[in-house]
Parts: sequence; C-alpha cells; structure tokens
Amino acid sequence: MLKNLEEKYPKVMEWIRKGGLFLIFCYLVTFLKMLLLMFLPATFRNLIGNAEWLWPNIPVNIMGVKLNLAVIGNALETDANGVITGGLAFTLANLTTIFLGECVNFPLQRNVTFKSKGALLPQIAAHFSATLVVFLVMNLFTCIWNPVTNALITNEALRNTLQSIVTTVVTGGVAMVIIFAVDNKIFQS
Repeated sequence: MLKNLEEKYPKVMEWIRKGGLFLIFCYLVTFLKMLLLMFLPATFRNLIGNAEWLWPNIPVNIMGVKLNLAVIGNALETDANGVITGGLAFTLANLTTIFLGECVNFPLQRNVTFKSKGALLPQIAAHFSATLVVFLVMNLFTCIWNPVTNALITNEALRNTLQSIVTTVVTGGVAMVIIFAVDNKIFQS
C-alpha cells in the first residue's frame, strides 16, 4: 500500500517522510534540552553567581507582574520563597542547551532527513542564523513566562519543572517552524 502511495504521490510522500523525521529528531533534541534545563541554570548560578544581563531592558507590567522585556538576557527574579532565578545564569543555560541541541539536530537533519550533500559551511551558517532567530524569540518569551510563573507558583520544584517543560516545548515548536523552513531550503542539494 505504501509503495502505491509513493508511486502515485511521490512529492507528498517525500514531504511526509521529511516532516516525520524532522519532528522525531526535533522532539528527541527537545527532550535532551529539557533535561539539561533542569539543572544547568543552578549550575551556572553556582559558577557565576547572580548577575543580571539583558537588552534592551524595557520595563512592563503583565498580569500584575513587573518584568523587563529583553531579546538578549534575563532579569534576575526573586520568587515567593526568596529563591533567585533568571539572570545571566539562565541565559547561559538556555544558550548552552540550544547550542548542544543543534550540534545533535543539524547532522541528523542534514544527513538523515534531507540527505543533503551540499556545501557544509553555508548550510551551517544558515542553520546557525535560524537558530539565533529562535533564541532571540524564545528569550523574549522567557522574559515574560519566567517572571509570571515565579509570581504565580510558589512551589519551587513544581515551578522549575513547569518552566523547563514549557520553555522547552515552546522553543521546540518555534524552532520546528523556523528551522524546518530554513533547512528545507538549504538542504535541497
């Protein structure tokens, strides 16, 4: 039956194959990123302390929560239990998970999903640029999401788990849309 579909609708079946593999690899990488985000913010905080680093640092009020919007960096936040979150430690953790995830994702997508034999360096540059766009969009999201959840959820373990899962899933979704479009273009050869 599958053979008949491939013969009748080769383009559609190719899109289904590419889309399916792309999703499987993205979810695998997303799961790895989620695991890393469970401990990396605290690890970086232990190494560098509580430093704030954000740009352009626009103060806003969302749902009664005062926060700072930034496309790069995260504000330091103190939750209801006095635990400090965010800051440079969270930004470095997020960048680390994205970088390590794409070190796994790029070769899988290039070699397995798209079976590309094109020029490697331009493909890496385009994929890296798409990943950077994803990071900037997601950093803006976390500048809103983390302070709001810090204000609304007092249980630290529950909050950290929820923040990690939602951040990872939303990042995965945004990345799938942006990076699939870019990869589908750059891996055509």
